[in-house]
Amino acid sequence: MDPRAGTLAQPQDLIDVDAVVGAYYDLSPDVDDPAQKVVFGTSGHRGSSLDHAFNEAHIIAITAAIVEYRRAQGTDGPLFIGRDTHALSLPAWQTAIEVLTAAGVQTYIDARDSYTPTPAVSQSILLHNGAATEAGVRTTGPELADGIVVTPSHNPPRDGGFKYNPPHGGPADSEATGWIADRANEILRSGVGHVERVPLKRALTAETTHRHDFLTAYVDDLASVLDLEAIRGAGVAIGADPLGGASVEYWGEIGERYGLDLTVVNPQVDPRWAFMTLDWDGKIRMDCSSPYAMASLVQKMTDPDATSTFDIATGNDADSDRHGIVTPDAGLMNPNHYLAVAIDYLYGGARPGWRPDAAIGKTLVSSSLIDRVGAGIGRRVEEVPVGFKWFVPGLLDGSVGFGGEESAGASFLRTNGGVWTTDKDGLLLALLASEILATTGMTPSQHHARLVEQYGESWYARVDAPASLEEKSALARLSPDQVTSTTLAGEEITAKLTTAPGNGAAIGGLKVTTENAWFAARPSGTENVYKIYAESFVSAEHLTQVQDEAKQVVSDALGG
Repeated sequence: MDPRAGTLAQPQDLIDVDAVVGAYYDLSPDVDDPAQKVVFGTSGHRGSSLDHAFNEAHIIAITAAIVEYRRAQGTDGPLFIGRDTHALSLPAWQTAIEVLTAAGVQTYIDARDSYTPTPAVSQSILLHNGAATEAGVRTTGPELADGIVVTPSHNPPRDGGFKYNPPHGGPADSEATGWIADRANEILRSGVGHVERVPLKRALTAETTHRHDFLTAYVDDLASVLDLEAIRGAGVAIGADPLGGASVEYWGEIGERYGLDLTVVNPQVDPRWAFMTLDWDGKIRMDCSSPYAMASLVQKMTDPDATSTFDIATGNDADSDRHGIVTPDAGLMNPNHYLAVAIDYLYGGARPGWRPDAAIGKTLVSSSLIDRVGAGIGRRVEEVPVGFKWFVPGLLDGSVGFGGEESAGASFLRTNGGVWTTDKDGLLLALLASEILATTGMTPSQHHARLVEQYGESWYARVDAPASLEEKSALARLSPDQVTSTTLAGEEITAKLTTAPGNGAAIGGLKVTTENAWFAARPSGTENVYKIYAESFVSAEHLTQVQDEAKQVVSDALGG
């Protein structure tokens, strides 16, 4: 823990925007260096221009590879492209437009020449492909749309990111991203000079470049997925903090369009994020699930001398696909706690238009409180590996009503059971907190206290442990037989999992469960560490014991 965690950023913490953008154009990657190649994680390619990991050559190559991929898949409709507020997002967006225009792709950009949240791109793709029609979404056939979002999500200001969303509207699966990354690296190796581009000024006025009002399309459609009339009628006072991200203009429009008592707490956009408080490690990170990054908003909500009072306050990350929920009685909610509350509310009668067999989607590192809630309300819980892409099929056909990740990302169906977004939607989950308060008279944190009384209290945490590239690779290939322990923290081990129970997909790591606890270990995709997630329904001390023994179990399995 950095001693300055939760305190306002100082000048020495801020990036030099000119240096970061200059490096984007001036530096070139070495494809023989693994750290400088194109690598797609669970949310696209990410890196910093200063590290030769996110430069113009990368974006030329990735965009060219996406053009080839969508052509090979027969995707010949429009491509919707959005960007967030990171310093590298605009230059990368411009580079992509130049390549897409030269390739003749019908490209739809924001009509306001502004920022576009990830869920707005997903929703526009799905609307084009039939989401709001009786026939539902098409994922095959002519004139299908897809999209690109230029964002590194909640990453520090020095980073850039680039995501591809195919016609199903959600994050591309591993087969697609693997092909795109391999092809992009081939293009990098042969030199990006042969990739055709149209100069930006001409590209922006080309016949293939169209203006699309992402904001209006998204905001006007919100009433199909939320009870906004109830929020307005109850007079819920909402404080929405975009954390300097892409939702900054959306929140004001939502409040005005639906007559809500909504205040945009901080409308400032600064690619240095000088107004942020530092995260746990002393870095600026727009993580709306972190009490350190959210310290300013939490103080506004819990300080009795604060001039503004809200019933609910919310935060979003830079591309608005994550949510943070702050209540006056509890401060910032743990993401797992809020997911459980949202599930209990939505499946408990608030959405009668959903299929009666619609499952609850959770990742295997999310709290087991969700499993207990699911059992209590008689709904099947579908546990999948880490990554929102695993929820896409179920959200598309309505067989999954809600999909959520422990990292504070989720989405759910329209009130009629149709698909809303197949990517995480931080604005949606933030507004749901106000709907819960409006219709039940209780804050989400009060609902969580009720769930604890019913299902028991749990303690949950994630820690990182050092791991070499070889150890990370070995961890991803573990088999249950390599775990020789029979007990964990004093309880008999009930399962040793390397595949997800919900769909049988490899989890890229290991999960071990007992009656009252579990841990999961998986390698990081960006650092030389592995992550240990753990939860105990016994005590905080028991959680620590689970974590300590988890490290030993993994070490033994890796031959340490």
